[in-house]
Amino acid sequence: MYAIIEQGGKQYKVSEGDVLRIELTDAAPDAQEIVLDKVLMVRDENSVRLGNPYLEGAKVTARFDGTAEDSVVKGPKLYPMYFRRRKSSSKKIGHRQKYLQVMIERIEG
Repeated sequence: MYAIIEQGGKQYKVSEGDVLRIELTDAAPDAQEIVLDKVLMVRDENSVRLGNPYLEGAKVTARFDGTAEDSVVKGPKLYPMYFRRRKSSSKKIGHRQKYLQVMIERIEG
């Protein structure tokens, strides 16, 4: 069984037991789990259910390793560069995105 969910403007294909990095959300710092209710599609052994755009009553429950504060991980360091030709003007900055690392526990729907 798997589902396609939308979180943070991105779509993810998830099944039970998957470890996933999602966009940082406003979860309580001491929360143990998060419910993702923007489910686009659910597929089990016999049937496929599609939403328009989301499925009614379907949800995916994800669990943190410890608490929500402990599950914040950092992505790779990126170095965007601003450059203007023939102006001897350039600027190099660094950026590192933070993510929530969750494990998919249940798919309902």
